[in-house]
Amino acid sequence: MKDLSLNYAAAGLHALFGPSGVGKSSLARIISGQLQAENGQLSIDDMRPPLYAHNLERLPGWSGIGRHLERVTPDGHLHLKNDLVRICELTSLLNRRFDRLSLGQQNRVNLVRYLVQDFGVLLLDETLANVDEKMRSRILMAIKEMFPQKIFIYISHNVVEVATYCRDIWVLRAPHKHPQASMVQGQDQRSQHPAEHHSVQESMLEIVNAA
Repeated sequence: MKDLSLNYAAAGLHALFGPSGVGKSSLARIISGQLQAENGQLSIDDMRPPLYAHNLERLPGWSGIGRHLERVTPDGHLHLKNDLVRICELTSLLNRRFDRLSLGQQNRVNLVRYLVQDFGVLLLDETLANVDEKMRSRILMAIKEMFPQKIFIYISHNVVEVATYCRDIWVLRAPHKHPQASMVQGQDQRSQHPAEHHSVQESMLEIVNAA
């Protein structure tokens, strides 16, 4: 990546989109501080460091789900944890070990353990992979309603998903293309404002053309 300039100024669900290997995950790690950029500047107004969750992240296999979530939930966030467990349909799994869960169930557990933290920015790198479409939709809509003041940067290969649910979609392009990134407006669907089918298709077309 070079000559790349991105700005996430407003709360909401935003997206990083682009072909495999273009640098989405590397950029997410730079934003979260897990990777040092060779040059350039990164400015974050929030004093809390951004959190980075990804779909390959795993807990120890022997870890009990319920006990782990209790340990990582900060004081005062118990009610939030319980709401997220219900929304992500994990209630019946709390007594099970992590290695006994499906990949989709593991990803939902991993998502909850980040959402209960005190954060200003949360990067979600294919965090809902292996989760069925209906549940992904319900979780994304709930996140936007429950965390209206937070910034989420959502990385997904699903063009329909980012066009439907995300607000600003930064499309990263191949290194030989200029500019290196292009911004497309998504439909930012919410429960009270469902996106119209033709509007989603227009955003999808813009995303594909921008890539």
